[in-house]
Formats: sequence, C-alpha cells, structure tokens
Amino acid sequence: MDPLKSLALFLIAAVAEIGGAWLVWQGVREHNGWVWIGAGVIALGLYGFVAILQPDAHFGRILAAYGGVFVAGSLAWGMLVDGFRPDRYDVIGALTCLVGVAVIMYAPRTA
Repeated sequence: MDPLKSLALFLIAAVAEIGGAWLVWQGVREHNGWVWIGAGVIALGLYGFVAILQPDAHFGRILAAYGGVFVAGSLAWGMLVDGFRPDRYDVIGALTCLVGVAVIMYAPRTA
C-alpha cells in the first residue's frame, strides 16, 4: 500500500464529508437556504466515492480508520472555519484517534 496516496485520499475524503456536513449545517441551522444544503449533499456523496479509491480492499478497515481522520479533521475544520479553539482534551483525543488510524491502516500484516 502506498501510504502517501492513502493519506491524500483520507484528506480529500475529510474535506468532502466535513465540508458537506458543514454546508448542510449552514443551510439549515444558519438559514442560508437550499443551495447550501444541496451543495452539502453533493459533497457528502462525493465523500463516498473518494473512500472507494483507498488501496486497501476492506470496507470496514477503511471506514474505521476514516473515523479517526474525521475526528481530527472536524476539530481542524472548526478551528479554520468557525474560530473554534480546542482544549487539551480535544487535542489528546484527536491525536489518540490518529494513532489508531496509523495502526489500523499501516501496521504490517501477513497475507
């Protein structure tokens, strides 16, 4: 498996899913309308396609690992887009999740 390709795909998937959810949030909770909601739904659909491009063939492994990326990515999105400031427990939790991602995806396995 090419870890750089895999990491890039996780990053693209995070932007599509977190960005899509944020757009839906903005459309509904912030009353920005159906265009925002529609764009969010499209981005969320694109996330599903990006996930299938991962080199590993195991759906459960990919989605489990992506869960850790989603946790860290959501906090990063909040910082960059909404001015959220995580506390030390947010940071510790996100780092723990990313260690889990590394173990799930990149630990050496026997065939």
